[in-house]
Amino acid sequence: MHCALYDAGRCRSCQWLEKPYPQQVSDKQARLAQLLAAMPVSDWRRPVTSAEQGFRNKAKMVVSGSVERPVFGLVAPDGEPVDLCACPLYPASFAPVFALLKPFIARAGLTPYSVTRRRGELKFLLLTESSEGGMMLRFVLRSASKVPQLQAALPWLQQQLPQLKVISANIQPVHMAILEGEEEIALTAQQALPERFNQVPLYIRPQSFFQTNPQVAAALYATARDWVAELDVTSMWDLFCGVGGFGLHCATPEMTLTGIEISSEAIACAQQSAQQLGLEKVHFAALDSTRFATSREDVPQLVLVNPPRRGIGSELCDYLSDMAPAFILYSSCNPATLAQDIARLSDYNIQKVQLFDMFPHTAHFEVLCLLTRNDRARAA
Repeated sequence: MHCALYDAGRCRSCQWLEKPYPQQVSDKQARLAQLLAAMPVSDWRRPVTSAEQGFRNKAKMVVSGSVERPVFGLVAPDGEPVDLCACPLYPASFAPVFALLKPFIARAGLTPYSVTRRRGELKFLLLTESSEGGMMLRFVLRSASKVPQLQAALPWLQQQLPQLKVISANIQPVHMAILEGEEEIALTAQQALPERFNQVPLYIRPQSFFQTNPQVAAALYATARDWVAELDVTSMWDLFCGVGGFGLHCATPEMTLTGIEISSEAIACAQQSAQQLGLEKVHFAALDSTRFATSREDVPQLVLVNPPRRGIGSELCDYLSDMAPAFILYSSCNPATLAQDIARLSDYNIQKVQLFDMFPHTAHFEVLCLLTRNDRARAA
């Protein structure tokens, strides 16, 4: 992939861009093998690769410059704004949206926020696209003072860009490098963006997490579904479930499944999908996953975990070791913490491992790992 911004030294987010893509995947696989070297793996699956460009469904743009000439992208270490509208990681459909948002900012009177001066209102633009064709746009503002102006100007933007189905304003008043605040103000009647992976309906709301590489994410969910189907389990927990992608793929009408996620926005999405699928034995709740699990005495046959980068941690590992579900399906975006957690789960063997290259041109990747309780632990 060629990137003029990288060549000019203006953006180095893709640290591995100079490395040929097959070598990137090979190096990631070698890193995963190194991390799991002390743990025998019964079945290494071939890595799932990504498109090299145009694969991101989400843009997180720092807004800088002036109200008449806003710049969308990032601020370089020297303080100069860098325009990322032509970033090759974004699909072609993003460019016309960015082009119209620049004059819209002047129409709405949204002065870009200056970090050095601590002045201005508009901090970030967050744009997400569904494979169904719609888009979600979020304006991250320093305060709610400009929301009436934003609302008044929106009809022009919506007329120009009818693909913008969900629009909101997020209020982030803190002078720190924090992407969003707690308060979200809906600016459209529709506040959930429909998505569909492998014929499973999913929904994206403004403050719910969603994977940024939809093609690889669809392969990840489909693989989890296939692995679970081979186990013939009838009870399952989906911890750190997000919008329910894993659980909704794995669930059958006969399976009892409980999905847990701290974000109420994400749980609202998961509940909407489960209702649409008619899954009467599937339930989702907005709770802390570790607290939920460690407060329960009933144990399902399978526990699926998809934690943030910190992993599931010693408390949940200890609980799973004590309660002893037959299977653990672990999806991780941080193989280092995955390896640490598996080392704590000494009563489990690694049955299958597969790498999913969700983040080309970087050192990051996703891993799916199936753990089965070993014979020694079952005998005890």
